[in-house]
Amino acid sequence: MDEKALIDAARRGDVSSFNQLVLSYQSMAYNVAYRILGDRDAAADATQEAFLSAFQAIGKFRGGSFKAWVLRIVTNACYDQLRLKQRRPTASLDALLVLEPAPIRPLTDPGESPEEYTLRQELSMALQVGIGTLPPDQRVALVLSDVQGLSYQEIAEVTGASLGTVKSRLSRARGKLRDCLLEQGELLPSQYRLKNE
Repeated sequence: MDEKALIDAARRGDVSSFNQLVLSYQSMAYNVAYRILGDRDAAADATQEAFLSAFQAIGKFRGGSFKAWVLRIVTNACYDQLRLKQRRPTASLDALLVLEPAPIRPLTDPGESPEEYTLRQELSMALQVGIGTLPPDQRVALVLSDVQGLSYQEIAEVTGASLGTVKSRLSRARGKLRDCLLEQGELLPSQYRLKNE
């Protein structure tokens, strides 16, 4: 069954069809939420909340990119989480420890040594820490562009921002992330260090 048929069936109340859509998008949705929030539990909560909201609003889906529609709901759920965290800041012992990297991709390259895998994981952690320092609007734009590979137009659809605003947010986010990585200097594996010239 194709995506359009699943959407049409879900709009008619077919839970099984909606579940198929969830299975197709849950990994992407969780990855976006994790990269925005930097916390596995919060990302899982935001993803679950987003799919619940999507199920309740599927009748209002007007067509177009279902992926963009789902990602808009996910990013809105992340904004809700960030606002909640800002109103009630907490610090758990886990948050004080090194941030765990999300399982972005498994070790599937048989040519990758354990050392190379570890270095890649360290870079992933450094990037996530840097992403976590960005303001939410820049963080969302960066994750959608540089992690998920969305075009500027798709990001504009997801965020509801103009194309110029998307480009500006991305430019600022990339600059801040670069500066954050330069500050970490020696903490990064040598092959990933940026040259400060």
